[in-house]
Amino acid sequence: MKNNSVKIQCPAKINLNLKVINKREDGFHNIESVMQAIDLFDYLTISICDSTEDEIVLSGNSNEIPYDKTNLVYKAAKLFLDESKLSGYKIEVYIEKNIPVAAGLAGGSTDAAGMIYGLNKLFDEVFSEKELHKLCAKLGSDLNFCLMGGCVKTTGRGEILEPLDYKAFDVNLIKPLDFGISAKEAYTKFSKKFTSGKLGRDDYKNDLEWAVIDDYEQLQYIKTKYPNSMMTGSGSTYFSLTESFKNENGYWVKNGLKTIKEGVKVI
Repeated sequence: MKNNSVKIQCPAKINLNLKVINKREDGFHNIESVMQAIDLFDYLTISICDSTEDEIVLSGNSNEIPYDKTNLVYKAAKLFLDESKLSGYKIEVYIEKNIPVAAGLAGGSTDAAGMIYGLNKLFDEVFSEKELHKLCAKLGSDLNFCLMGGCVKTTGRGEILEPLDYKAFDVNLIKPLDFGISAKEAYTKFSKKFTSGKLGRDDYKNDLEWAVIDDYEQLQYIKTKYPNSMMTGSGSTYFSLTESFKNENGYWVKNGLKTIKEGVKVI
């Protein structure tokens, strides 16, 4: 253990497309999606010290996330300790949250991937890159992409990665302020809508947008005002690669973001 503190930059992602293939026996869905990392970041400051018992302490600047065992960052730290057989450490992490919550931007996933990556750095890289990906796959569907970054075709439930050629372009984001959409909600609505035989799925590059848009007037408003925009992930954020969004009451807007080549990293 060379250092006792590290700061990790954790990028958001957008889905340039997202197709739901089928439901798996484990309850997840097989998907095909092209994911792209963008320069909207959360930051984790991770500190470790010797302790008489294992302890994981979370804090941060957001009042929208829990700082307890239910946080994916906590679960990532515990998984790392369990799998590495390391004990006798107190781990403290401060989460600087800039990525909106429940927004389809992988905010929780990128922080968890950053936690695993950061602890591996602090503990002199006890895991190989391949082993880090195995840990990420145990925690969630987007963590593997967040670890890798860049532009990647993802399959399986999102954990199977095929790097694609990186292209630089601008990304603009808009999100309703008053709600987010969980992945569970989006996939549940997709299953119901799909089995009911409703049409119109082929009109969307993101199957989950098709699944949820009828239920939210704010999403319909964005799509009507910006027809070329597209929902990312399970929502509720939309992005446009061709035009900027106007600031207006009730919506969070972030224009002029850039694509990036990397995933989570030490800064």
